Amino acid sequence: MNDEKTVLGQKILKLKAKSGLTWREIADKIGYSPVWTCAACLGQMSMLPETAQKIADILGLTADEADTLTAIPYRGSLPTAVPTDPLIYRFYELVSVYGTTWKEMIQEEFGDGIMSAIDFDMTLERQPDQKGDRVRMMLSGKFLPYKRY
Repeated sequence: MNDEKTVLGQKILKLKAKSGLTWREIADKIGYSPVWTCAACLGQMSMLPETAQKIADILGLTADEADTLTAIPYRGSLPTAVPTDPLIYRFYELVSVYGTTWKEMIQEEFGDGIMSAIDFDMTLERQPDQKGDRVRMMLSGKFLPYKRY
């Protein structure tokens, strides 16, 4: 596990808060999506050197910290197998309740395979609702059929 990237991610969160910038504003400045930008800054993606330098310039990071942003991460940022943070736990709950349904419906539509988390896009937005605003997420992953050999 790359603790250096995790520690840097915590520093970036503090610098971001101090700057008053949103993830969308930072993402617009570097030319990537807000979701990918946040994941990369929190240590779950590797940045190209020029992207890492842009983040360093925006947030005041050192050259060594910019280099850390380019390192290939050890992915998986949760400290336990079952998440304990209530917001993150709801996603675990979704997989527990709907995981077999998603699997069945994806395989009915596409066949025997998986949805890629590598060739993947995600958007997250606020959806106004009179009963209380909703979180709208769109996940889009390339379908990868299992190979027969």
